[in-house]
Amino acid sequence: MPHLRFRAIAFDTVKHLSTSLVDDLQPLMKCPREDFTLEHIPASFIFDGEVSDAYPFVEVFWFDRGQEIQDLVAETITVAVRKAVADINQDVAVIFTALTASMYYDNGKHY
Repeated sequence: MPHLRFRAIAFDTVKHLSTSLVDDLQPLMKCPREDFTLEHIPASFIFDGEVSDAYPFVEVFWFDRGQEIQDLVAETITVAVRKAVADINQDVAVIFTALTASMYYDNGKHY
């Protein structure tokens, strides 16, 4: 934990940015590096019956760390994705889902 899911961004791009992104996020989130999970999810986007392009979309599942840290994490992810796709103006969506520790289990035990 935390778990980041990437959509509308190439697998190799996520793979490329994974090390530096975790390097940047780890001190902000104050959790062990090995607790991070990055997932690439292939997705198709559709609008008005047609396949459409989408901009990078990153979901962050985590234990809430407050608005200030959330803002910093969102900015860090946005900058990293823009750098990885070589477009400083690229739109990037970052969506947070706060998890409840008592509802998150590892090996049958909740946090």
